[in-house]
Amino acid sequence: MSAATAPPSPATTPPAEPSDAPERRLKLGGTTRADLWSLAAPAGGSLALDWLLYERLLPFSGAQGFLLCWYVLFLGLYFTVGRLQWDPLNVRERMVTLLAWSSGLLVVGLILDQIGYVLVRGLDAARHSNFFTESMEHTAALSPITSGGALNAIVGSLEQLGLATLFAVPLGIAAAVFMSEVGGRLARPVRTLVEAMTALPSIVAGLFVLGVVILTFGAEKSGLAAALALTVMMMPIVTRAAEVVIRLVPGTLREASYALGGSQWRTVWNVVLPTARPGLMTAVVLGMARGVGETSPVLLTSGFTAGMNADPLEGRQVSLPLYIWNYVKQPYPDMVARAFAAALTLMVIVLVLFVAARVLGGRPAGRMTLRQRRRQARSDRAAPAARAEQPAPRTPVGVPAGATR
Repeated sequence: MSAATAPPSPATTPPAEPSDAPERRLKLGGTTRADLWSLAAPAGGSLALDWLLYERLLPFSGAQGFLLCWYVLFLGLYFTVGRLQWDPLNVRERMVTLLAWSSGLLVVGLILDQIGYVLVRGLDAARHSNFFTESMEHTAALSPITSGGALNAIVGSLEQLGLATLFAVPLGIAAAVFMSEVGGRLARPVRTLVEAMTALPSIVAGLFVLGVVILTFGAEKSGLAAALALTVMMMPIVTRAAEVVIRLVPGTLREASYALGGSQWRTVWNVVLPTARPGLMTAVVLGMARGVGETSPVLLTSGFTAGMNADPLEGRQVSLPLYIWNYVKQPYPDMVARAFAAALTLMVIVLVLFVAARVLGGRPAGRMTLRQRRRQARSDRAAPAARAEQPAPRTPVGVPAGATR
């Protein structure tokens, strides 16, 4: 073979030109079309089989049973379809994922259903401004929906909840600090008592305040008595949640504080509590959410009144749960609409509490607040001017300028 017809050597082979075809992106994770069909086919087949069982073969009835049977059949068919195309480990993983997603969607659906039901039933009364600006003092059972409102109940709930929070939060956090930081022989009995109070029925708290404060000491039913009953309900919730949060603070922070000479009190006040502040705010909100919707304690301790009473220390004072309980059982549609509007207002109050807790407790420990950052910025701007105003050091007589000792 001549040199002209010999194949080129590897060293002289020209490099291949790049292809003009567009690059394809590799998708990692996510859901493919096959996964969607693997979900849709068992869902449709289980629905058809469920309808056949309920409507043609078996004497079953009821929407709840229909949905439950559909869900069970769907899980069975999805497992069968998965075993036909995936390995056993992948099938178990997908089944657990499906159970987790379906449980979450079920919880969200129930919450939305409750909110929607209350919104539909109470919107007729809540859309009128008089509901938030008037009380029921001059409103009769057959009065139109544009008369009367729940202003007295809103004010009463806010005052009672505020007093209960003022009483329960310091006591609950102090008890949590005692059990987690101080300890000793009394820590175990205190923890047992707190756990027992956590499961205490709300009616027992109302009976306790009724028997001790009202009947024994002769105090009248008022917002303060209702706040004391709510305190009994809120304090164990705050204590248990705060103890768990305080125990999550790393022990190295305490050791560092002790190594710097800090006492136990200074360590708890300046290190432990600021570090656990977001969790403590969550504990406070949990306690407030428990107390704001209680009906039995306030029913026995605050009394009911249709008029406005902004003084929690004297006279009967109604709250939103008691307002709802009193009007929802009446046979008048407008009264029932007012009760559902009050329930909607109570939901909004709880939502505001949760948002406020997230805003107040969302700043991580060690990060400066806006005021502290402004103060630091002012001090940084003033530092160069302060150094410029300082007089230059005097040179001793007989020593040349710039000389060093």
